[in-house]
Amino acid sequence: MLKGPDLERLGTYSQQLLERVRNLPGVVDADTTLVTGKPELSVRIQRARAADLGVSALDIANTLRMLVGGVQVSNFNQGGEQYEVWIRAAEDARITTAAIEQMTIPTAVPGRSVRLADVVEISPAVGPASIQRLARQRIVTVYANVVPGTSEAAVIAQFNAAREALHMDAGFTADLAGRSKELGRAGQSFAIAFILSLVFMYLVLAAQFESWIHPVTILISLPLSVPFAIFSLVVLGQSMNIFSTLGILVLFGIVKKNSILQVDHMRDLRRQGLGRADAVMIANRDRLRPILMTTVAFVAGMIPLAISSGAGSGTNRAMSSVIIGGQTLSLALTLIATPVVYSFFDDLAHSRRVAAVTHALAWPVRALSELFEKKTPAPAPFGDDSERTREHNIPR
Repeated sequence: MLKGPDLERLGTYSQQLLERVRNLPGVVDADTTLVTGKPELSVRIQRARAADLGVSALDIANTLRMLVGGVQVSNFNQGGEQYEVWIRAAEDARITTAAIEQMTIPTAVPGRSVRLADVVEISPAVGPASIQRLARQRIVTVYANVVPGTSEAAVIAQFNAAREALHMDAGFTADLAGRSKELGRAGQSFAIAFILSLVFMYLVLAAQFESWIHPVTILISLPLSVPFAIFSLVVLGQSMNIFSTLGILVLFGIVKKNSILQVDHMRDLRRQGLGRADAVMIANRDRLRPILMTTVAFVAGMIPLAISSGAGSGTNRAMSSVIIGGQTLSLALTLIATPVVYSFFDDLAHSRRVAAVTHALAWPVRALSELFEKKTPAPAPFGDDSERTREHNIPR
């Protein structure tokens, strides 16, 4: 969308930009909203003459608008239907320039009027079909469609390069509008949501595992799933848009769940006295079936969305393609990468420097864990322990 004070120069800039946009790969149906060459009558007010006769520019504009264009003055109801009532000069009184010049305009003196030809000059001209304004500035919009399967982000990047190559004068600007503008906002929102989701997931996992190290083992699988999600979009012929980024956020939750199942079982086996290597092998074997079952069930639930048709099917396909491809392709990598990363960070956790840091940060972990766990009172002692407790409480 180009904005500026001069419509003629806006037309020049828009044509230059339009030629560049038409040459971009993956762009079709490029055009502008500025349509010129429409025949019109140009009315130039003789301001000195009009002031002497007591006629203002507003009076002239209102008279022409009412007699030539017409104005709605009332509504008429008949038979339960409402009809608009418009007032306008007869066709023979406005069909020619001479007829328009004979129209009369009221002056500031009551009961007195002057002919339009006495205060204006009317001449034939050529102008735009319409003039659009935004924030009191004239605008011209250059629009286009993207070929299915083409990345909108790549097209926007090429458009920005073409826009900067215009070198417009001061007072003229070119900005994104419509769907392209919303896509840029969605990209920024996705980046913020991605960072915040990582932070909150890390804090929750740190409270659950009471460790600053092992949550990284789980979260490391999230960035690894992004290339698979993008690869699935390319293979299935989808583009990167708002709905596919939403699918990536959903994919994060699914992939994270698989790593939680593995790491949690590994830690349980380690607490039972097994070595790290044995715990890793047994945990992967025990958790393989639940991970496969949940993955197959979730992918099967996304297939109807991926093959859907009709209204909103494009939205469903974009989101489901990311989830199906990303979850399926990252499954094997998660089963392999999570044990490897767990072993690496387990060695790192036992190093002296890291142990000192984690020990110093242990109190925030305990504070967070209290938010998710409610401590229950210990059961009342009974049997021999009860007798020993009573003996201990007897004063000597």
